[in-house]
Amino acid sequence: MSIAKIVIFGSGSFGTALASLVAANAREVVILTRRMDVANGINRSHRNPMHLSAFTLPTNVRATTEAKEAVRDAYAIVHAIPTQHSEGFLLTVREHIEVKTLMICCAKGLDERTLELAHETFARVLGIGHPCAFFGGPTFARELIQGTPSGGVMAARDMTTAERAAACFRGPTMRVYPSTDVVGVEIGGALKNVIAILCGGLEGMGLGVNAQTLLVTRGCREIMRFGVAMGAREHTMWGLSGVGDLMLTCLGNASRNKAVGIAFGKGQNIKDILDARAQTLEGVAEGVATAPAAERLAAKLGIEAPMIATCAACLRGELDASEALQRCMALPIKPDEPLINEKDRRASRATPSIAALCLATLIMNLVVTVVVSKKMRALGK
Repeated sequence: MSIAKIVIFGSGSFGTALASLVAANAREVVILTRRMDVANGINRSHRNPMHLSAFTLPTNVRATTEAKEAVRDAYAIVHAIPTQHSEGFLLTVREHIEVKTLMICCAKGLDERTLELAHETFARVLGIGHPCAFFGGPTFARELIQGTPSGGVMAARDMTTAERAAACFRGPTMRVYPSTDVVGVEIGGALKNVIAILCGGLEGMGLGVNAQTLLVTRGCREIMRFGVAMGAREHTMWGLSGVGDLMLTCLGNASRNKAVGIAFGKGQNIKDILDARAQTLEGVAEGVATAPAAERLAAKLGIEAPMIATCAACLRGELDASEALQRCMALPIKPDEPLINEKDRRASRATPSIAALCLATLIMNLVVTVVVSKKMRALGK
């Protein structure tokens, strides 16, 4: 496959790794960055001086700070801007994006202000005419740029768009599965970051695999509860963009969200942790903003998400790591039953059982028999 031009929004670690990945499928890859020093470094030495600087980028990758020039004649745009900054960034560039251009969003999280997933933000800011796809899966930036065998899921409203977008990422070391379950892919990618903060907290406290496995498994259940309530397919969240991404973020050493949790579990003040990270190039831990947003979304959806609420309380400074653990371990234990969304629940309530149908039929037959019998007696008289 030879695509003329693919544009990357964002020059952080993930955007840089994605530029290297898609370079195998395009004649030209352009990274749009706000930093002139980053653009100069990439154009002069084929290295990003700020992120993943040890890796040489393919020669068909260049960078610019000019949005209009970057997106001109682009076949696809890969959006690698953190969720909390996505709307603001898109507002500055949307006038230059053609309606036919394929948008591929790789941001993971819930907008803390609107509680929107990325597909909702994209539709509101760009309009519904743009073909958009949403990528999720266990993909650390460093391993992507190293060429480690990896995989993910590309979701869009229609399979044709999902296939087009997946083709931009596929290669000898990358498997991408198309899907039409946009919500399922996005909710898994958003909420796994919250569970990873809690998992890091356990590790920081010195607790072992039993505790972490318990947390990750029940965290997966909470994520699925969100997804099913929002109309997602449960099997999507059992796949690469759900359980796969959750495992990577909770168990991998390169997880930024887990790093926040580890420091918290060791007793550091949460404000000090976040302030220190803001002064470095360690990157955005999306779960920090997503946790309180998810807590509010759970209330809006009418679902229980006690572990996500516990994480939000920790981030507000209301609980320390030990108190958070005690709260989670004291949660009521309920039967382990299949999830069902509210739509199906209403349908099941509205649909009579077989026994009820049989009883209704019997009653109707009795009524008909009585009526007919009365009429026959009347005619006989």
